[in-house]
Amino acid sequence: MSFTLIHDLVKYPRLPLFIAIAALLPALAVAKPETPIEHVIVIVGENRTFDNLFATYRPKKGETVWNLLSRGIVRADGTPGRNFRLAAQQRLDTQGAYTPTPPTVGPYATLPQPYASGAFGQRRDAPDARFPADLPNGPFQITRHVGYGAHTGDPVHRFFQMWQQVDGGRNDLFVSTAETVGVGPSNGKAPLAPGRTFQGGVAMGFYNMAAGDAPIFKRLAERYAIADNYHQPIMGGTTANYFALATADVGYYAVDGKPAVPPARQIENPDTQPGTNNWYVEDGYAGGTYVNCADPDAPGAAGIHALLKRQAYRAFNDGNCAPDTYYMVNNLDPAFTANGEPLPLAPDKFLLPPQTMPNIGDALTAAGVSWKWYSGGRNDGKAVDKEYCGMCDTLSYFPSTMNGPDKAKLEDLQQFYVDVKNAATFPAVSVIAPYDSISGHPGYAVAPSFDELVQDVVDRVQANPSLWRNTAILVTFDEGGGYYDSGYVQLIDFFGDGTRIPLIAVSPYAKRGHVDHTYYDHASIIKFIERNWRLPPLSKRSRDNLPNPLHDAREPYVPVNRPAIGDLMNMFDFSRKGGQ
Repeated sequence: MSFTLIHDLVKYPRLPLFIAIAALLPALAVAKPETPIEHVIVIVGENRTFDNLFATYRPKKGETVWNLLSRGIVRADGTPGRNFRLAAQQRLDTQGAYTPTPPTVGPYATLPQPYASGAFGQRRDAPDARFPADLPNGPFQITRHVGYGAHTGDPVHRFFQMWQQVDGGRNDLFVSTAETVGVGPSNGKAPLAPGRTFQGGVAMGFYNMAAGDAPIFKRLAERYAIADNYHQPIMGGTTANYFALATADVGYYAVDGKPAVPPARQIENPDTQPGTNNWYVEDGYAGGTYVNCADPDAPGAAGIHALLKRQAYRAFNDGNCAPDTYYMVNNLDPAFTANGEPLPLAPDKFLLPPQTMPNIGDALTAAGVSWKWYSGGRNDGKAVDKEYCGMCDTLSYFPSTMNGPDKAKLEDLQQFYVDVKNAATFPAVSVIAPYDSISGHPGYAVAPSFDELVQDVVDRVQANPSLWRNTAILVTFDEGGGYYDSGYVQLIDFFGDGTRIPLIAVSPYAKRGHVDHTYYDHASIIKFIERNWRLPPLSKRSRDNLPNPLHDAREPYVPVNRPAIGDLMNMFDFSRKGGQ
């Protein structure tokens, strides 16, 4: 056993045992795939809900889809439909203790004018003059006012805000939550104050596929398979949802691998500040990010647990909150540099301490299954380079990766373009986290850039027939970015699920033109990998333990056996010879 591994087992006693065993002995047998899929490539964009991109998608004959067009909320030309009122946004009014379902005082007459907060080249502190000040109260087509490639505002997408946006399944507080809270009082980027959140009605924007928007995604959906019931697993932003993609779990504050109490300033408090309407006590990018959700007296905890208990089914692990554990519910960077150097932790350092829970990289390594995590800009220097998203490089949060040979499996995206040429050595499982500027993230990126990256990856894989014939490319997003979505949300535990996000399965074996209604989230990708390579669930508390959904034809989107999450197998037909 190496000195490094001995050091890690002593310092991080919760380090999974199978990692130590894998380090001591060569793999006795490499896990073989159960299906013809020998390679899974996951491409992750940023911050788009299903309705934001697929609002007006019309599937082939015999298929159905739940979107703004099919529900009559909008017409094919993007204007309000006969059921537009179903998406009307309410104005909230709350005081005191946080609740995810706050009282409301009636609908907006018209949407507050969208802001361009965070949008490249636009003012963030004034309404975006490109959009009208009297938009009808409901979803609006972004491209009636700006081009598909225009930089637009960035809706708020924080943990406690998202719970209020979804409002127990009514999906009617996307605007009001953003208008009253925004990113919170501790945001160090601007002197925000109650009533100055620089949001407006930007969350209600959508793109119109029926009018030519998102043509690449439309073509992929028509040729391959999509899911219209796939969800971000955690309420909130990038770090937590990328983390769930690798662990089916949630990170927590730790000292030497054990749960500990974080600095007071880093603890969330979404209760209303006295004298304000819904302005949280502590929530911001330079403020809180942890919550001890097992403590019923912890700010924010009681309201969410009460909502879970009102459901007709029991929450996963009664909410999945371990005692005396402060879970990360908002964005934090890893405590390692891209090169593996440890970074100092302090009350003013907003870094997630090294994590020791099981992750998919460790599980694949232990089973002898090859993998890589490709990140745009990883080789470009320090994490301050905007092109490199440290919080998207998820396995870099783990000493099991950063202090061992698996660190070499964290590669720059440029290496993908080399690796894809050789099917014999291409990894069995890979994740692509794009350069920030082509991630599709609202504000600093634009939607077409991510679409074009996806098409380029598909083209390169298909150009290598020996690779393409045994590959599944799964295209999704980290989370919905705070955009409105009309879909059903299954409340699984204290942390989510959240809104629907797109998922496209591109493969010779994907059901052509199919729209899969099975309930999925990021744990579904882990379940697909585990089933394909016959791997067990990652841990007792990870969501890959949940059963596959049973669906009733009368309610095709709501699992009968809630909580339940599928394994993506319904998106494929492996009976076709050679995928033809």
